[in-house]
Amino acid sequence: MRVAVFDLDGVLTDGRVYVMGDGQELRSMHVRDGYALTKASEAGLPIWVISGAHPAGVHIRLERLGVQEISLGIADKAAEWDRLVQKYSIDPNDILFMGDDLPDLPLMHRAGVAACPNNAATEILAAAHYVVPHAGGAGCVRHILEECLRLKGIWDNHSLQASR
Repeated sequence: MRVAVFDLDGVLTDGRVYVMGDGQELRSMHVRDGYALTKASEAGLPIWVISGAHPAGVHIRLERLGVQEISLGIADKAAEWDRLVQKYSIDPNDILFMGDDLPDLPLMHRAGVAACPNNAATEILAAAHYVVPHAGGAGCVRHILEECLRLKGIWDNHSLQASR
């Protein structure tokens, strides 16, 4: 795997949207997912996020965590995927994608490895090569990135200590 791509709502968040009195939407992201995103980025694994949502503040957080491509407010995820694949000349078979709901289905079929949280929509669960034993927003991103980095010999105490 050369690139990891994630949906936002239901993957990096638990899918809940808290609507404030002024209409502002708030989301919660797990700190362990953030740690794994940072470590993967530091290890040289490009991370992309493609989401139909465009919540205020999320771009800043993802940028701070080292996410290379942050595509928010995307109506056609497949077209954005194709644009990024072409931009970076990446073979889709070298991409891991994690999604959770029907708008993610086209990307599940395009990715070399399709993963999802254990509370994903039925159609997504059926399309997944790997179902993570965590719900969206509850460490599912950490789980898959940790597994991928372990396979590359990167996620261990020695290499994590060296990167601090």
